[in-house]
Amino acid sequence: MNVTVITKLNDEQITKLNHLYQNERVTKDRNIEDIKLMLEKTSYVFGFCEPSTNELIGFARVITDSIYKAFIFDVLVDSEYRNKGLGKVIMNTILDHPVIKKVEHIELYCQDKMVPYYEQMGFKTRQSLLLRKEMLR
Repeated sequence: MNVTVITKLNDEQITKLNHLYQNERVTKDRNIEDIKLMLEKTSYVFGFCEPSTNELIGFARVITDSIYKAFIFDVLVDSEYRNKGLGKVIMNTILDHPVIKKVEHIELYCQDKMVPYYEQMGFKTRQSLLLRKEMLR
């Protein structure tokens, strides 16, 4: 799949990212102001755009210490572009990144239904538990 990869989103692309978040059950409560701060504080941002229009059609982000751990979050594909190979392009772009590919452990947070998809890429389910503390905002 032919896409343009960007590392910084413009205002129009941030609006589209917000739209992508709104279409997912676990991220539907995000808002533009928080998304802008999130993008600013994230180690690596990956935007995937339709080359002719520069419209954001895919997204992912990585938080890392650049040596021991990298954590992939928010792998999103616009519904019109699903099942066309964009998810694999996103993951290959992340895993081939010169800093990320040197990290000892790359972890991924995803919905249960996506586990088989990521297992095909070499990710394995671990028996450790993800603990979460909800903070009031």
